[in-house]
Amino acid sequence: MYNFTQEQLRRYARHFSLKECGFKGQEKIIESKVLVIGAGGLGSPVALYLAAAGVGEIGIIDDDSIDLSNLQRQILHTTQEIGTPKIESAHKKLSALNPHITITPYHTRLTASNALEIFARYDVIVDGVDNFATKFLINDACVLLEKPYSYGGILRFAGQSMSIKPKQSACYACVFNAPPPEGSVPNCAQAGVFGAVAGMLGTIQAAEVLKIITGIGTPLYNELLSFDALEMNFRKIALKQNPQCRVCGKNGITTLQDYTPTHCAML
Repeated sequence: MYNFTQEQLRRYARHFSLKECGFKGQEKIIESKVLVIGAGGLGSPVALYLAAAGVGEIGIIDDDSIDLSNLQRQILHTTQEIGTPKIESAHKKLSALNPHITITPYHTRLTASNALEIFARYDVIVDGVDNFATKFLINDACVLLEKPYSYGGILRFAGQSMSIKPKQSACYACVFNAPPPEGSVPNCAQAGVFGAVAGMLGTIQAAEVLKIITGIGTPLYNELLSFDALEMNFRKIALKQNPQCRVCGKNGITTLQDYTPTHCAML
């Protein structure tokens, strides 16, 4: 068994009290590596809760800088940090929250040329991005590497999430197939997003990641969780893996491609 320090015994005491998690579950968390793609509205709560839980290494990819309009929902960042790279702000906050974990920043844009190399060293991937092109790229890379991952999307007052276990559950492309045509979906600046919705969905994704790591509960495999925060309604939609899926099907992809960027993805 992992040799927990006295500090760790106090820090993770509430996990130890859960019979479903306990010492074995916390050991799995400490020894895990999770990659969070995006340090924005979804990536902020995901990364904060994973750091608090004690995930051994958290990688974060983001090439953007903090803007005043981000602060309504991107809770990793502060007013004093406007104009600085989000990755720097994320590194500082997460390290302050839990100095015993490793934060690995990637100040770069995720592309078909770097995705496989970066993903390969992580156990679970988190999609916290706001554009269709990157969401489909994340799915493709995870399928090729057979890496489990959590998908999330928000727009206005709505959010949705599912967890993907490549080759064993429906992938993102099984459900949505391909990015929508440019201009067919309003972006977040046009349609808006209720700030707290990002926190709601991000914490759901963090819980899914911890369930996948520890093996407890039932992750959202073959299920799409959708909610409307205006009425506070939640529902699950049953999904099936598509044998003819262009990505994970029997004649699926063997290499990565970059997709045409389209922003603000609920898909």
